[in-house]
Amino acid sequence: MPKDMDAYKNKMALVETIDPEIDKPVFRRPGFEGVKTLGEIDERIAAFIRKAREDKDLTRAELAPLLGLSMQVYGRYERAFSKMHVTRMIHLCEILGFMPMEMLFSAAPHLWGRTPEEARDTMELAQQVVSLPHGTKRDLLALVKKMVALERAADGAAAETPKDEEGRI
Repeated sequence: MPKDMDAYKNKMALVETIDPEIDKPVFRRPGFEGVKTLGEIDERIAAFIRKAREDKDLTRAELAPLLGLSMQVYGRYERAFSKMHVTRMIHLCEILGFMPMEMLFSAAPHLWGRTPEEARDTMELAQQVVSLPHGTKRDLLALVKKMVALERAADGAAAETPKDEEGRI
C-alpha cells in the first residue's frame, strides 16, 4: 500500500523549494527566518567552527595538524568552501570540545522548537543535562519519563472527554 506523501509532507511541515546546489526541487522545513539554502547552512556551520577554534585560542595552523589536515584544507571548512562529513564533525567535537548538537543548533535552530524561545530553552536544557553527573542524569531521566507518561495520559483523557457543541467539557 503506497504512503500518502502529501499527508506526510503536511505532518512534517515540509515545503517545496529550489536550492541552487540541487538540480531539482526539494522539500524542506522552514526555519524561523524561512527556508535557508544549503549554502547558507554551510556558512553557519563554518562560522560556528571558526568561533569554536578562536574560543580555544587556536590558529588554523595549530588546529589543522590535530585533524590530520593541511591549514589550507581546514581553512576551506571555515570558509564554507568544502562540505564537512559527519566523521570530520565528530573529530572537531573531540578536538575543540563541543557537542554536535551545538553545531547543528547554530545552523538549524528550528529543529529544537516551534519558536526561537522554545528552541533556545531546549538547547539550554540539553547543555545543562550534559553537564550533570551520571547519577543525577539517571534520576532526571526517570523523572522526565514519569512526567511524559503523565502528560500523555492527560492528553489521552482530554481527547476522550465528551465535549458539547462549542468544544466545552
